[in-house]
Amino acid sequence: MLRDVWVRGEISNISRPSSGHIYFTLKDPSAALKCVIWKTNALRLRLPLQNGMAIEAHGYISLYERDGAYQLYMDAARLAGEGMLYQEFLRLKARLEAEGLFDAERKRALPARPRCIGIATSPTGAALQDMLNTLRRRYPLAEVLLAPCAVQGDDAPLEIVAALGALNRRGADVILL
Repeated sequence: MLRDVWVRGEISNISRPSSGHIYFTLKDPSAALKCVIWKTNALRLRLPLQNGMAIEAHGYISLYERDGAYQLYMDAARLAGEGMLYQEFLRLKARLEAEGLFDAERKRALPARPRCIGIATSPTGAALQDMLNTLRRRYPLAEVLLAPCAVQGDDAPLEIVAALGALNRRGADVILL
């Protein structure tokens, strides 16, 4: 266990369940660290945390055994500005909106009962097993197609685009990325 540490990064995937705890991921351009703020610490937190916010987080780092991953158990935070990753996201979103890619007429309704579900992800990552377990439990009748691809690194964008194309050609009703 690493005690009394400060970690700087950008907040993403923030979640505030009814338990009162706060969960999120702290990212920088080359790494990501899952974070937890227990309810007692969340009540004392004076900083209104939100996605895209750059912070310096204080707490201790320990192993979360269920996932076999380290995470930060945060007890305090201070603002470090708006994150670069979030600014980049906003620029990309504005560009895609200008191209009309989010226009209502481009949207398609999701099928109520998809027969074929495509998954584009790393074949060796935990995400794949999580998705397969959830699909087996909640929707066992669906056919599942896998299109393996890198999800991080320089090759990821081209591999993801290729995987989406392959799943589309194979007739997936919906695609999980």
